[in-house]
Amino acid sequence: MFELGWPWLLVLLPLPILVWWLCPPYRQQVAAVRVPFFALVAQALGETPSEGAAVARKHPLQWILASVIWILLVLALARPQWFGPPVTKTVSARDLMLAVDISGSMDQADFKAPDGRVLRRLDGVKGVVDDFIAHRQGDRLGLILFGTRAYVQAPFTRDLAVVRSLLAEAEVAMAGEQTAIGDAIGLTITLFAASKAEQRVLILLTDGNDTASRVPPAKAAEIARRHGVIVHTIGIGDPAARGENRVDLDSLRQIATGTGGRMFDAADGAQLGAIYAEIDKLTPVKLQSLSWRPKLELFHWPLGAATGLALIALVLPLFRRRAEPAHV
Repeated sequence: MFELGWPWLLVLLPLPILVWWLCPPYRQQVAAVRVPFFALVAQALGETPSEGAAVARKHPLQWILASVIWILLVLALARPQWFGPPVTKTVSARDLMLAVDISGSMDQADFKAPDGRVLRRLDGVKGVVDDFIAHRQGDRLGLILFGTRAYVQAPFTRDLAVVRSLLAEAEVAMAGEQTAIGDAIGLTITLFAASKAEQRVLILLTDGNDTASRVPPAKAAEIARRHGVIVHTIGIGDPAARGENRVDLDSLRQIATGTGGRMFDAADGAQLGAIYAEIDKLTPVKLQSLSWRPKLELFHWPLGAATGLALIALVLPLFRRRAEPAHV
């Protein structure tokens, strides 16, 4: 649809007529040299002198060009614009952070994939989490990898391909051999501080118990609750194991319930996939629609046309002079 950004400037269209009507032509008297034999000179040249000044008449085409140029200039000043059809973009009102444990215990090969294969814990988790990320269309997603320390691998973004690529590059013990669950939660809270999403969700996936956090997980969960962050915890380790390899399900349950989330125990890939489906039910996607109309500025078209016609108007008198016959 065509519109004018500043239509009120069209009032300038009759301005040249008002100037011509209100402002008379400029007249100036100058001294002249009187020639006693002027009549003889005029007779010799074959001219018939007359009283008053001689004003060259403009060609009608020049008047037409001047009028069209002025109209085009005023039209350019009025900012002609073309608006396209409305464009609607639907985005999620949820920010989702994934915190994945890559401590040394994730190197154990006891993860049962849905097809029956036994994989390393990290490799099995990568496959299921990658599929989960691929279905997060509309969500802003972030990725934290943690071991002895927690690191932001991907800040919140809607570029899911980047998050999937960074997850695929993760390796065991990249962040240290131990497990810092509390630090991962604390880092997530920091990232959510600038979020304006209605839903703030952390999915914490670990196969061990906390052995390296500077902030106790319970304290970090309390801070998360105050900041409106819901934490869902997923334990994939063996509760009967000893040391760092033992997953502390009670601690993970306390973290989740304290923030309004839920704790899940995933023994294999099939259960882990079902857990992500359950999380979708617990935190339904809330969508926001953003609408706008693409705008294209068109002022350069009348401006360019006016410039071209002005050049023609300047060159036109030159052709007229060449066409006039020479006096001998």
